[in-house]
Amino acid sequence: MTYTMSWVRVYIHFVFSTKNRTPFLSSKELRFKVFEHIKLNAKEKDIWMDCVNGYHDHTHCLVSLGVKQNISDIARLIKGESSFWINKNKLTKEKFNWQDDYWAVGVSESHVAEVRNYIHSQEERHRTFTFSEEIDNFMKKYGWKIIKE
Repeated sequence: MTYTMSWVRVYIHFVFSTKNRTPFLSSKELRFKVFEHIKLNAKEKDIWMDCVNGYHDHTHCLVSLGVKQNISDIARLIKGESSFWINKNKLTKEKFNWQDDYWAVGVSESHVAEVRNYIHSQEERHRTFTFSEEIDNFMKKYGWKIIKE
C-alpha cells in the first residue's frame, strides 16, 4: 500500500497576553466562553488545538501545526478572530485587545502530557505566581534573552 499524504506532528506551546496585561479575563465564566470559542474557531480553521486555558491577563494554547501552517499565521488567526469576537459580543466593558507579541516554543511528543497539565492548571498556578513571574521562569528555563530593537 502506498501512502501519498504528508503527515506532520509539530506541537507548539503559545502564550499571549492581553494588551498591557489588563485583566480582561478576570471572570472564570468569561474565560470559559473565550477559550471554548477559541477551540471552536480553531476547529473551523483546521487548526489542531489540543488545549487552551489561561488566567486573568493571558492565554496558553497547545497546537499541533498542520502541513501548510506556520506559527505566525496560527497566532494571528487565533488572536485576531477571538479579539474581534469578544468585542462584537461586548464581553468586556472596554475594547478588548491582545498584546501584539506572543511567545511560542516547540514541544516534543514526550512532553505533551506535561504541557497539557501545565496549561490545565493555570488557575491553581496563578494563585501563587503572577504572569510576569511565570514568564521570568520560562526565560530562565529556556535561556531566552529580551532583544531590544
